[in-house]
Amino acid sequence: MSESKPPTPTQGDAYKGWLFKWTNYIKGYQRRWFVLSNGLLSYYRTQAEMGHTCRGTINLATANIAVEDSCNFVISNGGAQTYHLKANSEVERQRWITALELAKAKAVHMQAESDDSGDDCASVPPTSGQGGVCRTAEIQSALRTLNSKVEDLTTCNDLIVKHGSALQRSLSELEGFRVGGDMGDKIRQVTERATLFRITSNAMINACRDFLSLAQNHSKRWQKALQVERGQRIRLEETLEQLAKQHNHLERAFRGATVLPPSFSNPALGNKGTGSGKGDASDEDDDNEFFDAMEDPAEFITVPADPKYHKRSGSNVSGFSSEVGMDDQSLDELSLASNPESPQPLDLEPVRQRRARIPDKPNYYLNLWSIMKNCIGKELSKIPMPVNFNEPLSMLQRLSEDLEYYDLLDKAAKCQSSLEQMCYVAAFTVSSYSTTVHRTGKPFNPLLGETFELDRLKDCGYRSLCEQVSHHPPAAAHHAISEKGWSLRQEITLASKFRGKYLSIMPLGSIQCLFDKSNNHYSWKKVTTTIHNIIVGKLWIDQSGEIDVVNHKTGDRCHLKFTPYSYFSRDVPRKVTGVVTDKDGKAHYVLSGTWDEKMEFSRVMQSSKGENGTEGKQRTVYQTLKAKEIWTKNPLPEGAETMYFFSSLALTLNEPEEGVAPTDSRRRPDQRLMEEGHWDEANAEKQRLEEKQRTVRREREREAVKAANSPEEAEAGDSGTKANEISDESAHQENYQALWFDKIDDPVSGETLHVYKGGYWEAKDGAGGWDMCPDIF
Repeated sequence: MSESKPPTPTQGDAYKGWLFKWTNYIKGYQRRWFVLSNGLLSYYRTQAEMGHTCRGTINLATANIAVEDSCNFVISNGGAQTYHLKANSEVERQRWITALELAKAKAVHMQAESDDSGDDCASVPPTSGQGGVCRTAEIQSALRTLNSKVEDLTTCNDLIVKHGSALQRSLSELEGFRVGGDMGDKIRQVTERATLFRITSNAMINACRDFLSLAQNHSKRWQKALQVERGQRIRLEETLEQLAKQHNHLERAFRGATVLPPSFSNPALGNKGTGSGKGDASDEDDDNEFFDAMEDPAEFITVPADPKYHKRSGSNVSGFSSEVGMDDQSLDELSLASNPESPQPLDLEPVRQRRARIPDKPNYYLNLWSIMKNCIGKELSKIPMPVNFNEPLSMLQRLSEDLEYYDLLDKAAKCQSSLEQMCYVAAFTVSSYSTTVHRTGKPFNPLLGETFELDRLKDCGYRSLCEQVSHHPPAAAHHAISEKGWSLRQEITLASKFRGKYLSIMPLGSIQCLFDKSNNHYSWKKVTTTIHNIIVGKLWIDQSGEIDVVNHKTGDRCHLKFTPYSYFSRDVPRKVTGVVTDKDGKAHYVLSGTWDEKMEFSRVMQSSKGENGTEGKQRTVYQTLKAKEIWTKNPLPEGAETMYFFSSLALTLNEPEEGVAPTDSRRRPDQRLMEEGHWDEANAEKQRLEEKQRTVRREREREAVKAANSPEEAEAGDSGTKANEISDESAHQENYQALWFDKIDDPVSGETLHVYKGGYWEAKDGAGGWDMCPDIF
């Protein structure tokens, strides 16, 4: 141990040193650097990590400290966090126990004081940025200390008065004995001194009382000033939020009034690159007429196509046999009109009426920073979060929400042209983000083996199934199939980092869409989601990054760019742009719009290299036909702001249904309790489920270790080394086999993912089909 002195029981002093912490049955105890400060016990792998990466923190105010033997002790806060620690010797263990007990007592005392004052400052160090609240607690503590001291002085004063009076009486009696004159003078002198001593003591007590009264009066002023400052801060935040909204509305209004789409621009601009003069148009007009669709990395602008393209046949352009000048018909209408196999409308049987409301979200306040401040730099999936920051849906249900605009894939399945089909697939890709614009709640992390079915075969023509196939790292597999001739499959693993001011969520894995008639096989990945204003201000979500949608059969590609939002940008907020190209790189369509409202696409008739952009890159100028709307967001249901901003589809996802698997997310008790508004019960149930999952995982790890160290695995020669290698590998891989999905290597895309192997819907229809499902709830 690096500390040899016992802990100093003074506020603010840190106790540091090496301890051995139990990790798992594979690695056993590992040496870690522990720091005890301000009622918090934190640990790091090395001392060098103290500046940037904290591996874990436990608040001693709510922790239990138990001694196991001469060197071992346990610290637990009720199930969420438990540290099994071991010191080098019994002496070192006793030093840590003493320091921990003292720190716990101080933390409990500070927490009680904070509860009395109405502010939660116990677990926040004085330098954590909440100076006003903590200074109030410190002033009140100082006043209580001064009051105690004055009471002590008052007691002393009473004793002085008592004994001084007795002394004076005794001296008066001595004076009555009529001894010599010198003796009387001495007695009178002593009496005067005793009287002066009493007067001095009274003066000291009065001065202390005056000081205490002054301090109390100032304390009341400071508290009033603090309350005024709080009110001003709240009003300032509300004003900033209103200004941001007004800025956004003004920006949109300005764009709508000044930026003209290509179809309404001056047709004469179609010849601008062929030698026409500058004309009367100003630079500002040029900026308005040339729509800057994507600036980086492949910058391009679009202009209206030359009028000659409206008079010629489109038979030689992108395989269309109809005339491209028919602006009154959209491209999907042309495609469907030319498709002789398009189904005719049929009389539909009545479909189930699904719910349109859920209980309103309770107004429970919880300080996010008090939980997230110890989680900076960690994976979000490894942070124990209360349901106060969740929404009553699981991650599997959020994946199923991608199918809200399934009709885009229905239209894509009917397209004759693969390039036009690419436009619909790209629009479907963008539409999956439209539900996230106001959804700042965190979905529940699915338990291993948890499933979710979405059977919309009768009313929408598709059904889907999700399963949590891995817990560390968390991974979910999704499969959907439609009667309209398409299937969708995806496997998503979320990597997330908390950066202090914002939270980044990076989805890993791929999404694939297959069409039966054309055998077109598309694949793409998701962009990064960022949640801003984690500490101060209103939470808001942004999507940023680039997506390449690839048709592996034809080589067609659509490059989509999600532009990050910026107050200083002239672009429309949440802007998305894209270009559809064939295998030779020739552009055929341009897409533009926003991921929270709508997307449009327009046909490219001619492309040419234009002038250099702002960074010296040469822009591509696309001459396009009139833009057509390809996707529009569905309006939110009435009262959505009190129902977690759920869409109409999201409101039905957690609706109880008969016949679903026992592992279905609808049967998850903590999620159901949260939806019903019982958040305290939901938190308790959530902890129970998580602890049950940990127990099952530890048992699975023990079985993996036994299998890895069996005699069959460790053969002659290097048997010990081989067994160790297998043990290390099993420690990092979960010994779990998904129930409804198999892991394969896709020969078309070259990716490894879980693919639906069948059997779920047959098990649902058959008797006793759920016998193989694990008990996870």
